[in-house]
Amino acid sequence: MKITFKGNEVKLISTPPKVGNEMPNFTVLDQTNQNITKNDLLGKVSLISVVPDINTPVCSIQTKMFNKKMDQFPEVNFLTISTNTIQDQQKWCAAEDVKNMQLMSDKDLSFGKSTGLLIPASGILARSVWIINSKGEILYREIVDEITHEPNYDSALRELKKLI
Repeated sequence: MKITFKGNEVKLISTPPKVGNEMPNFTVLDQTNQNITKNDLLGKVSLISVVPDINTPVCSIQTKMFNKKMDQFPEVNFLTISTNTIQDQQKWCAAEDVKNMQLMSDKDLSFGKSTGLLIPASGILARSVWIINSKGEILYREIVDEITHEPNYDSALRELKKLI
C-alpha cells in the first residue's frame, strides 16, 4: 500500500488490518483522560475517523463532516482519533463548536502501532476511516492514499446504512 504526504511517499509502521479481520486491541484517551479500549466499543457498531492532526484544515473538515452525520445514526459510536493531546482536541472542539463527536487522543501511539497506521518519521497517523461491528470485526476501511485528501464520506455512510 502506497501512502503519500504532499506527493512524497511515507512508510507506515506495519501493514494495517483488512476488512474481515478483527480490529486490533488499542488504548486511547477520551476527553476526561480516561482510557478507552477496543473492548469499550463492543456491543455497538463504531465508525472510527482517523486524522493526522486535528488542527489542520482537512482534518477539521473530516471531523466536522462526520459530526454533522452522527444524528442520522444514533445507535453508532462515532470517534475521531488523532495523536493530538486532549487539551489540543478540547480547544479545537470549543473553537469549532463540535459537541457530539468523541475525540480520542492517541498521544501514546497505541492505536497507531496496533493498526499499523503510525507514520514513524512524523509521529502522526495515516488518514483513514474504519467501521467495526459490535463484535470488533472490521466491516469497512478506507486508508486515504494521499494524506492531504479527504476520505470518501459517501462510501463510509453507505456502509453504515447497510448495518442499520
